[in-house]
Amino acid sequence: MTKRDYYEVLGVSKSASPEEVKSAYRKLAKKYHPDRNPDNRAEAEERFKEVSEAYEVLVDPNKRRMYDLGGYEAVSQQFGPGGFNFRRDFTHGDDITDIFGDLLRGFGGAGSSGGLFDFLFGGGRAQRHAQRGGDIRIRMRLSLEEIAEGVTKEVTFSRHEKCPECGGRGGTGSEVCPTCRGRGQVKRQTSSFFGQFVQVTTCPDCKGSGRRMRHACKKCGGTGRIRRNRTLKVRIPAGVSAGSYIPLHDEGHYASAGNGDVHIEIEEKGHPLFVRRGDDIIVEMPVSISRAVLGGEIEVPTLNGRKRIDLPAGIASGTVLRLRGVGIKHLNDRGRGDELVRIVIHVPKKLSGEEKRLWERLGEIQREPVPSAHRPK
Repeated sequence: MTKRDYYEVLGVSKSASPEEVKSAYRKLAKKYHPDRNPDNRAEAEERFKEVSEAYEVLVDPNKRRMYDLGGYEAVSQQFGPGGFNFRRDFTHGDDITDIFGDLLRGFGGAGSSGGLFDFLFGGGRAQRHAQRGGDIRIRMRLSLEEIAEGVTKEVTFSRHEKCPECGGRGGTGSEVCPTCRGRGQVKRQTSSFFGQFVQVTTCPDCKGSGRRMRHACKKCGGTGRIRRNRTLKVRIPAGVSAGSYIPLHDEGHYASAGNGDVHIEIEEKGHPLFVRRGDDIIVEMPVSISRAVLGGEIEVPTLNGRKRIDLPAGIASGTVLRLRGVGIKHLNDRGRGDELVRIVIHVPKKLSGEEKRLWERLGEIQREPVPSAHRPK
């Protein structure tokens, strides 16, 4: 099935600001909440998920940039197998809380996407379900050279894995959890000036499963999990930006309902020569006065070694020369950015006696008049 354009789904233009994207989502989220559409609940649920997927991409600067450059195929790698899944992939639970206010907070503070899913698609009733394992976030610092070409890096991290002794069950002798009586959830009643409130939360003893073991496993202490180090090779595509994430699905902490994910957050190391601007790189290149006047060949640094270029005679300080196709590779696209070489004319501060005489003589014979003062452009 062909994906609808995300901008079309939210009814905003491609130049829409983040505030306009949020405003459009707020209206559509209220419109398609299943409880507001009791006669057409299934269709409303699908529409709600569709607008949530569009919002997940367009409100995130990095995902939006990827989408604008390469469409759905470019951003689909940010989601798990099978494409966008609200319970797993929606990361803006606070925005849902703002939209539905006290209704959602009264539902037990459903801040996770799983809790939001139950509120939105469970008719306002808490549904018993085992929870997926927790996610792991890892920061990875990359050089500009690594970002320009893409790189494979090895990462080692600690995670919870299924206990090999008990197979993740936590022990032997399964019985109904006495704390929640098999419901997987507990209710807590609180009183305030506004009256009494009942909060529904996952049972802390059985973690939502509704059952526990009479005899705890000695290896894992009854948790069904042990902590181990895991090492993975991660392919980082060329053109990633600082602050973007590389998802490793199902590589996070273990849980009976499925492992969580690992999110690799990209950080960019500063470079001693270059400044990055999008997929272009900028460098300042000092040249002597004589070279600026006469022109000729000069050697400039690039990310892949040095390159010789022709400097036109009479070049002014501040002139920018563009070296096409020697910048950073485009993310999920062919081609690459450019290198911008900003010419800076070096004026010597100390002159030998001979140099001073030559400059004085040059000043005497120079025929081209110096321009008069003028308004800056």
